[in-house]
Amino acid sequence: MTTFDVIIIGGGPGGYVAALRGASEGLRVALIEAEQLGGTCLNQGCIPSKTYLKNAEILEEIEQGKQRGILVKDVEFSMEGMVSYKNSVLNNLRMGIQSLLKARKIEVFNGLGLIKNSQEVEVISNNEKTTLSTKNIIIATGSRPLIPKVDGLENVQYHTTDTIFDLKTLPKSLTIVGGGVIGVELADVFSSLGSKVTIIEYSNRIIAMEDEEASKALHKKLHDKGINILTDHLVTSVSEENGCKMLVVEKKSGEKVVISSEELLIAVGRTPNDSATKHIDLAYNGAFIKVNDYLQTNISTIYAVGDVIGGYQLAHVASAEGLTVIENILGNQKKMDYSIVPRCIYTNLQIASIGQSENDLKSKGVDYTVTKYNLFGNGKAQTLGKKDGFVKVFTDSKYGEIYGMCMVGPYVTELIGQGSAYMSLEGTVYEMAEMIQPHPSLSEIFMEVANLSIGKGVH
Repeated sequence: MTTFDVIIIGGGPGGYVAALRGASEGLRVALIEAEQLGGTCLNQGCIPSKTYLKNAEILEEIEQGKQRGILVKDVEFSMEGMVSYKNSVLNNLRMGIQSLLKARKIEVFNGLGLIKNSQEVEVISNNEKTTLSTKNIIIATGSRPLIPKVDGLENVQYHTTDTIFDLKTLPKSLTIVGGGVIGVELADVFSSLGSKVTIIEYSNRIIAMEDEEASKALHKKLHDKGINILTDHLVTSVSEENGCKMLVVEKKSGEKVVISSEELLIAVGRTPNDSATKHIDLAYNGAFIKVNDYLQTNISTIYAVGDVIGGYQLAHVASAEGLTVIENILGNQKKMDYSIVPRCIYTNLQIASIGQSENDLKSKGVDYTVTKYNLFGNGKAQTLGKKDGFVKVFTDSKYGEIYGMCMVGPYVTELIGQGSAYMSLEGTVYEMAEMIQPHPSLSEIFMEVANLSIGKGVH
């Protein structure tokens, strides 16, 4: 029987990153993946959606070019061409991961991994079973789309993120159930392509987990594009008539309306994939595998990372968790730190946050100061024609410690990394105010909001 230092089940951003780091540290590593390397993020989530969002941005900029004196006639696009380009991006990234794994001599097993006990894993592939022995196991099996219990849904053809990115024909209309990150991103995409889009969200606002002012700004942006947004609404039943999806939607007041569309996307969240753990007695926190601060389960040789343990369910968090587990397997005793995690929404009006939100600070009773600077005053934003948005910084009222930031506007998903750096290095708002930023640049908003925060506003 082959013995490894660590066996990792799941080849997504939590699993393959842990495998690469483990091999670099001299561990003998096996990686088991039932489907394709890269996990949900690469194959059905982050990368496909951002590829499509770029397509949508190009089309929007062509339309907005009229204001700049740029006239483009007879613009056409091909859904098949978009799918083909998306697939080429995915293939390139998968090949890159495969090459890295091969270069670091990581043994990759294509099949379903089942944990037999604390030190044995069975790989099932093409009805053949192979048993592997190991000192440590990392569960990184990810998640799958959550399908709500709605009357009639089982009899209707609908999409999830597993299928929506392979549509070869643009639907005339699309209903999206769920106003979270993936819901608003795909609403933005299909609206830009020309579909009539409706979002149905049970909460009182879209992206309910983020800053309320940011949520309102995105709501307005999507509404101005023609997207119909129904918050405080619950889908009670679904049917299909002549190829048209009919959704009975109930307001919290009790009033019912019927929404019809050519296609239906279910985007209400994700549920953990616990397929590897059927034969062992793991502790759970609800549907998620329970881990301690070191990402260790109740079985000392077994760790878990990524969507299976809940929390942020973000690719970059899963990767950070994978790296933390390897440190612990090496004996370095490292706790997972979630205090500075970037959260990004890649709609045409982007949203990015870091650290604690204003709601977090209020609920904890923290004495804080909030300072807001509007992008309208930023020269680079004006040149881009993307002056909607703002940056907010939440600071300690006495010493200027930065508790968190929220940014709304163009390319803020790239800019938020600068906020992460300030916070990771324990910089204060006073130090942020002294940082010289290039001009003209969007990053000047850091200098502007910091100076405003200390009572020395520039513009």
